[in-house]
Amino acid sequence: MLKIALRSLLHRRLTVCLTLLTIALSVLLLVGVERLRTEARQSFANTVSGTDLIVGARTGSVQLLLYSVFRVGSATNNIGWDSYQALAKDRRVAWTVPVSLGDSHHGFAVLGTTPDYFRHLRYADNRPLQLASGQVFSRTHDAVLGAQVARKLGYQLGQKIVLTHGSGEGALSEHSDQPFTIVGILAPTGTPVDDTVHVSLDGLTAIHEGWESGSASLLASSGVLAADESRAIPPPSSITAFYVGLKSRTGLFGYQRSVNQYPDETLMAILPGVALSELWQLMRIAEQALQFVAAFVLVIGLLGMLTALLTGLNERRREMAILRSVGARTWQIFALVMGETALLLISGITLGMGLLYTLLFACRPILRQVYSLNIGIAAPSLLEWLMLGLTLAVGLIISAIPAWRAYRLSLADGLSPH
Repeated sequence: MLKIALRSLLHRRLTVCLTLLTIALSVLLLVGVERLRTEARQSFANTVSGTDLIVGARTGSVQLLLYSVFRVGSATNNIGWDSYQALAKDRRVAWTVPVSLGDSHHGFAVLGTTPDYFRHLRYADNRPLQLASGQVFSRTHDAVLGAQVARKLGYQLGQKIVLTHGSGEGALSEHSDQPFTIVGILAPTGTPVDDTVHVSLDGLTAIHEGWESGSASLLASSGVLAADESRAIPPPSSITAFYVGLKSRTGLFGYQRSVNQYPDETLMAILPGVALSELWQLMRIAEQALQFVAAFVLVIGLLGMLTALLTGLNERRREMAILRSVGARTWQIFALVMGETALLLISGITLGMGLLYTLLFACRPILRQVYSLNIGIAAPSLLEWLMLGLTLAVGLIISAIPAWRAYRLSLADGLSPH
């Protein structure tokens, strides 16, 4: 029966190829959407690792996460430098990393921080930041670029760059009197770090001297405050947020409560993992919509297979009658149709998974460079295996319709003069 099924499929190779392609594309979309959904979620979770708390002005936890980690939006308020120093000296704190945002460079966010940023910030599975070339900033007007900034703008070590005051549509004035020198380029991370220009807090403070009113004063525009590495830079009056690493996680909620109840300013401390879960919940509708579309396409593909089988069965009525006339039993006719369908489904699923991995290998560098999304090339997950098994099971159930028709009517239809 297997030999007959294979020969029958080869005889109808054009219809079979189209059916295989329909099943393969349906499986590709179904499993591909699930893989992208899972990897995108994992990529979000990998953005910040090893950081116990993020502290900023009181606002929504998702908003604080978006502007302090993903560079999306802006802070409702800043944190006073004195408040930061007081909270950083808490006995439960192992390290802190202050960050200051607000400026930009050709559309990329500029982040002012300290060298501790490169020492303590982690991503993925607690992986540290690595330099692809150069070194961490050590002087006031040094800059370290994320991998995407350097690649898209074609920058090299030693080049001078000028920062823009503000970001988005409000970024109209440039700090042209105080350019920065590129001293380091970070290795790709697949996180917002890749799209960030990193400078020192001293450098960010220096370029804003004389800009207290929001635009350059006569003193700033005259060049009097031009870059001078020898002069002392006062500490910033405020920062946007700071990351916190604790000596022990047992003090996590106690320190969070201390920040939330801080008397001098209205601050809040968030757990990055919890805020990321809240952010993902906001995206759940879009996620479910993608899954629904993928499932709907799979159903259409299986219905297309059913249509092809029923159409082919009408063309094979005399073939079935001949098989019956030479001794084939009705259950063998049923098994023949089911076997052909099983071969189609298994081949289509295999082809679909092959296409998926081919696309992943081909598009992985593009997704990493353009969207900062790392897609893992791994064996199918348990959920993906379940989806493939469900596809096979549903396909076999659907194929029982033409198999039952062949079982009941093979002899009568084949010998009918109509």
